[in-house]
Amino acid sequence: MALSGSSPPTAKALIQSLLLAAEGQAYPSRQLVAAGALFGISENNIRVALVRLQAQDLAVAAGRGTYCLGPAGEHLGREISAWRQIEQRLGSWQVGRYIGVHTASMPRSDRAALQRRDRALQMMGFLEVSKGLHVRPDNLLGGVAAARQRLLALGLEPQAWVFAMDEVSEDLARQLDALWQGAALSEGYRQTHQQLRDWLAQLDRLDPAQAAREAYLLDRRAIRQVVWDPLLPDALVDAQARADFFSTVRDFDAAGRSIWWRFFEFSDNQSLPS
Repeated sequence: MALSGSSPPTAKALIQSLLLAAEGQAYPSRQLVAAGALFGISENNIRVALVRLQAQDLAVAAGRGTYCLGPAGEHLGREISAWRQIEQRLGSWQVGRYIGVHTASMPRSDRAALQRRDRALQMMGFLEVSKGLHVRPDNLLGGVAAARQRLLALGLEPQAWVFAMDEVSEDLARQLDALWQGAALSEGYRQTHQQLRDWLAQLDRLDPAQAAREAYLLDRRAIRQVVWDPLLPDALVDAQARADFFSTVRDFDAAGRSIWWRFFEFSDNQSLPS
């Protein structure tokens, strides 16, 4: 499902989310229109978004009035689905070892490049400890080389310096570790885990439309929390709470697919002539 924040989705974001979750199946346009209605999106906006997605190769017509992922959408789908195996990026950590990224000498006048740079660093769990110096624990598989490769893929400019920081002093290490607020992260894991479990426990009391709408909003907020998780070493967070949280989000996302198919069956029946 979607990766955006908690505000209602745009027509484009909603269609992309549904096509990505369809796993190769095609949606009739009437179902996409019904989905848009759940969030106050007009039929015209859905159809305009479909035209734009097709122009970008993110969607293709699979038949008369049906749509599925286009070539560009399939690539995006592979990138997005990587969150389901996010723990596989975790490695061991030797206390005092960090990865640094130095960007102080890089221009800040290109706002688009600056946004890509900041996004890449944030998605990789780097925090700015002094002007232009970003740091994270060196606990990801592949070490500095893999971190550099992923940062470049996410949008960091090749001119940035990415390097190992070994044998950091205990005093500096304490300052660095405090920056990631591991206790707050751990509490966030526990809260979202419980929220998703509580919602699933009362699912049978919701009608298909309400269930689909709430599942979408909860799912995309939870996945965003996973995607932007800094993947800190076990010593800095509650590792079991994190593992439980990741597992629950995967379960919830799978349940969301069933919820949406149930909604489409419901909406199709509602539209049949009596």
